[in-house]
Amino acid sequence: MLEFGLRDPEKAYRLRPAAFGVCVREGLIACVHVTRADDRSYHDLPGGAVDGLETEGQALIREFGEETGLIVEPGPLIVRASQLFLKSDGEPVENEGGVYEAQATGEDAALKVEDDHRLVWLDPQQAVLKLRHESHAWAVARWLRTRG
Repeated sequence: MLEFGLRDPEKAYRLRPAAFGVCVREGLIACVHVTRADDRSYHDLPGGAVDGLETEGQALIREFGEETGLIVEPGPLIVRASQLFLKSDGEPVENEGGVYEAQATGEDAALKVEDDHRLVWLDPQQAVLKLRHESHAWAVARWLRTRG
């Protein structure tokens, strides 16, 4: 498994199983623009934590809905990766799981519950530059290379 981020030996990282997706529409990739209360903002691939006994595919479907309102079907795995980072509250976390291709099959505004997340469609090369997590940028770059 690929590991992204620098591990600080002074910090205890909480392992967080997660799943993220690369969903394409008309050549653009679905991303979320996240705005926090302290006026910080960043871009992520839609996705997040695997809850309870969910599979990564189930988590991907749920997270896409909660963050974007898109209804998706998980597709092939692009990469399994680990991403070390500090959450907004400073907690050290290690996201570990798959980044998958995802196919949008519809939209349902009622699914979207994360008000600080806004769906944006980015050119894949722009996404590689803007995505907060190195693992997300790497997955998009790998996905792009398989399309060439």
